[in-house]
Amino acid sequence: MTKLANKVALVTGGSRGIGSAIVKRLANDGADVAFTYASDKTKADELVAEIKKLGRNAIAFQANNADAEALTSVVDQTVSELGKLDILVNNAGIAIMGDIKEFSLEDFDKTLNINVRAIFVAIKAASKHLKSGGRIINIGSINADRIPFQGGGVYGMSKAAVQGLTRGLARDFGPLGITINNIQPGPVNTDMNPEDGEFATYLKTFMSVGRYGKGEEIASMAAYLASDEAAFINGSSINVDGGFGN
Repeated sequence: MTKLANKVALVTGGSRGIGSAIVKRLANDGADVAFTYASDKTKADELVAEIKKLGRNAIAFQANNADAEALTSVVDQTVSELGKLDILVNNAGIAIMGDIKEFSLEDFDKTLNINVRAIFVAIKAASKHLKSGGRIINIGSINADRIPFQGGGVYGMSKAAVQGLTRGLARDFGPLGITINNIQPGPVNTDMNPEDGEFATYLKTFMSVGRYGKGEEIASMAAYLASDEAAFINGSSINVDGGFGN
């Protein structure tokens, strides 16, 4: 497939889970892809090699997404090494759950720094490089809308903030021919949130399809939003959640 031919994408948190699926899908659709990873260089290098076998260029940057300077540098390095930036996917995130009585201020700040502040930092850095036809895609969570379990208030708040940022920035980027949208996955089978186990069994009861999603199913929406076909979608939060809570 070549609908993203001659495009350059940057995916934060792209070495595993949903991020890895997005990197692979964008490359399969013709894009050269840079991505960040936290610590597992072996896994990142394996993904780079896999993308290069497709005939696409790939670069992995080790970066702490809570570090504004490092994240800004990654955006600039992507442009320097791959020539431009057409697509930014803000996928990196964390999920810290806990009773509010015991939830530490440190974990509160960490959640906001990675789930909200880092998205702002990456978008700000990318805004210097994106041109008409550019795409910004945030990966939020259905928990911005509904949380059927205890301990998820801070996490849900951070993802609701992504909703608001997406809607507001659509007004800034729209006149420039750049779209920004937010994908809100439901439970997806990853090593951090496996589809088996007591908690997974509980969550499946809230889903009309009765199963966890696959990373590839989130990646397909990201690829669509990155394409020219989605040029009239802007400022939207799109649920890809298997009917979570319906």
